[in-house]
Amino acid sequence: MTKSNEYTDSSRATVNRRSFLKGSGAVAAATALHSPAVEAEPQAAANVVSGATTITLNVNGGDHKVTVEPRTTLLEALRSQLELTGAKPVSSDGSSGASTVLVDGKPVMASTTLAMAVTGKNIETVESLGGEDTDAVPRAFVKHDAQQCGFCTPGFVVAVRALLNKNPDATESQIRQGLNGNICRCGTYNNIIKAALDVVKGGV
Repeated sequence: MTKSNEYTDSSRATVNRRSFLKGSGAVAAATALHSPAVEAEPQAAANVVSGATTITLNVNGGDHKVTVEPRTTLLEALRSQLELTGAKPVSSDGSSGASTVLVDGKPVMASTTLAMAVTGKNIETVESLGGEDTDAVPRAFVKHDAQQCGFCTPGFVVAVRALLNKNPDATESQIRQGLNGNICRCGTYNNIIKAALDVVKGGV
């Protein structure tokens, strides 16, 4: 008799647990159907930009309208639409540093930065360092013959300018470390360092 009662109690407990789990699943499913996260999904999808759109980029102190797709890089917009060809498409992953530009004063790789991501920010290219009042950095590069083929030169010039803006009294060791992300296949590193140090010393 005792065993029979134990069996009956166990069966009831099992049924109760199953019923509870089934009921919980039904409640969870019903809750999910009315969840704000699920309802918000179409709204999030509606905010995704597709196709070409016109944006405004502030480049070298002026506003410029460009037509871009979501995948358009800043480098592509600069070169193909604004005809600012200083930054070079040497490496698509930015590992060469040849596409270096300044965004709000910080060096970034234009080849890996989406044009849409820098709207409302101040963009400076190597062209901003030239002209009638040429910056000391490109003048030092010319003085110390710190370029050969020229593909890496714009990236190095911008990187040096960004480094010295942040640390005007940079040492040789700090300059070498700061330019670690830029590559010169021609091997003019020593002359580049000399040029940067000359700017630090006010020699140009």
